[in-house]
Amino acid sequence: MASVPDYFRIALINLSHRRTRAYLTMVGIFIGIAAVVSLISLGQGLKDAVGEQFASIGTDKIIVQGASLGQGPPGTGAVSNLTDKDLKVVNSVHGVKLTAARLLRSVKIEFHGNVVFVLAGSMPQDESRKLVIDALNVDLISGRMIQPSDTFKVTIGNDYISKDIFDRPLKLGDKIKINGYDFEVVGILDKTGRPVGDNTVLINEKTLRQILNVAENYDGIFAQVEKADDVEKVVANIERALRKSRDVDEGKEDFKVQSSTSFLESLNTILSIVQTVLVGIAGISIIVGGIGIMNTMYTSVLERTKEIGVMKAIGAKNSDILAIFLLEAGLLGMVGGLIGIILGMGLAKLVEFAAYSAFGKSLIQASFPPYLIVGALLFSFIIGSISGIWPAMQASRLKPVDALRYE
Repeated sequence: MASVPDYFRIALINLSHRRTRAYLTMVGIFIGIAAVVSLISLGQGLKDAVGEQFASIGTDKIIVQGASLGQGPPGTGAVSNLTDKDLKVVNSVHGVKLTAARLLRSVKIEFHGNVVFVLAGSMPQDESRKLVIDALNVDLISGRMIQPSDTFKVTIGNDYISKDIFDRPLKLGDKIKINGYDFEVVGILDKTGRPVGDNTVLINEKTLRQILNVAENYDGIFAQVEKADDVEKVVANIERALRKSRDVDEGKEDFKVQSSTSFLESLNTILSIVQTVLVGIAGISIIVGGIGIMNTMYTSVLERTKEIGVMKAIGAKNSDILAIFLLEAGLLGMVGGLIGIILGMGLAKLVEFAAYSAFGKSLIQASFPPYLIVGALLFSFIIGSISGIWPAMQASRLKPVDALRYE
């Protein structure tokens, strides 16, 4: 009775005699595995990066947004219905430590004859300013953050000095027009890696209201709770207070209240769904690869009919023949999986490098947990083995006399 190492040795020898066919057979497997590994690693890396961003903001933050028409960030073509009254209601809820409200609106910036439309964010001019700065989680590379007493001064995102938005990069002291008003650049933010954040401009609330001709509406309200452990309880209290204040029934709210933790969970759910769909599409290639292995192994059975007859004539059992052919199919899948893992890791790292080059920070980091590598190898081996079951059974059932007579 042959041992398992003997089966492996025979399977490897047989595959080495048919290298070209083996390589071609593995194409479908390693393309599929490469796609799966790269997509899962990038998806996990993106989740980790998003988690780090939210961790830096803190788990004690709550975001209130009004009903809006259209999609995208608040203020980008949306209709907001949060008011100063809502801000006072949120601030009065038990468990809320501090609140801050912001405007996020599209504005027109002109510089040296060039015109762009970007997102402007308001900065509170009271004690709630610190909450917004903490939530933004940004650093300055030059100049200063606009001060509460500033009028017609602006702190700009990093894109204005690192990308060709205008005919030359902006610098401290430059004069720009925002919605037709003259502003002076007093600060430049460090790159965040977030496209919206790097493209925004920060303006004091009173000044932004003036140039937009907006009376009291807000696009978002931030709330910081006294105890992070009570954040979901406070979310429920805010929802209840706003329903009463705005006279709306439960389930028909024209506002949305989310903690930073629940917002992260919602975002991760969306990322997981997208990732699953993409992996499912990549799985089609793996199925095609499995069919290729089945075809190759069946052809191999036909070509080696006499060899099978000789093996049976000298004492090989049906189980021995079955084991050899199953191992060959499994090894085809596993080697294809190994090549796919290497390609997938390379592709993921290439995307990571491209993202770093584009955004200047590691917004996307490819993550390769051990379970992904081991799982991909085992999966490719299993797919190969399953694909080889039918040809292997055909080979094991051949009668020695018929096999030796085969032409």
